[in-house]
Amino acid sequence: MAMRFLNRPQFTLLSLSACLVLSSLSPPAASQSSSIHDLLRSRGLPAGLLPREIRSYTLSGDGRLEVFLDGPCLAKFENRVFFDSVVKANLTYGSLNGVVGLSQEELFLWLPVKDIIVDDPGSGLILFDIGVAHKQLSLSLFEDPPDCQPQQGVLMSHVRKEKGFGARR
Repeated sequence: MAMRFLNRPQFTLLSLSACLVLSSLSPPAASQSSSIHDLLRSRGLPAGLLPREIRSYTLSGDGRLEVFLDGPCLAKFENRVFFDSVVKANLTYGSLNGVVGLSQEELFLWLPVKDIIVDDPGSGLILFDIGVAHKQLSLSLFEDPPDCQPQQGVLMSHVRKEKGFGARR
């Protein structure tokens, strides 16, 4: 009797409908720049952490986020920031951890941003971990995505890479 039910067109239509509903509930594997900013907001982060000039992004099921820009570029929050052509991080609610591809200028030095955290949105503060220090900034600086000016080669030699100083031996 169960086999006859499985062969019915109603069961096939029901199965197809269930698959469509379930696939619409899962997050997209890749998306356009307008929705990366919505994704950040939905995860408790300000939309302006990433520039307008996003080509695409991928988000894996375990939270690994990869953001693709047309090329390296400079933007300004409180200080200048450098975005590599690919920015990677682990996205959890209220934080981007293990950031790669984002550096911030501090006293004429370019320091890699390691983590970005919004612990308490009510405080109006966002925390940037730049390795040697933690910097708190106003969330209001990140309300809108900044414009990012393309940069070619000149700045790249000044940005410290993840391999550190040992790789230059």
